[in-house]
Amino acid sequence: MVAYVYMLRCSDGSFYVGSTRLLHAREFQHQLGMGAAYTRKRLPVELVWHEEYERVSEAFAREKQVQNWSRAKRLALIAGDYEGLPALARKDFSRRRIEPPG
Repeated sequence: MVAYVYMLRCSDGSFYVGSTRLLHAREFQHQLGMGAAYTRKRLPVELVWHEEYERVSEAFAREKQVQNWSRAKRLALIAGDYEGLPALARKDFSRRRIEPPG
């Protein structure tokens, strides 16, 4: 059975990432405030991105991956900038850690 991972843009500009078997039904649930508590407090929401998978386990794994991404990386994904994703994955280690006095 087909499964989806999706991203919603909330009214406060934040993003919610989820997975489901029934994409449009789940989007409708979110719009009615019957989705996750996170989106319920940030209505209305807009579906801005989704991917389709053959297995629920694959969609769930991708959901967890995207949930850990930065805002910049999520925006690139929404824009379809797949070539730019690797550069956004690199951490900037140029800032030195300041040790607390002690």
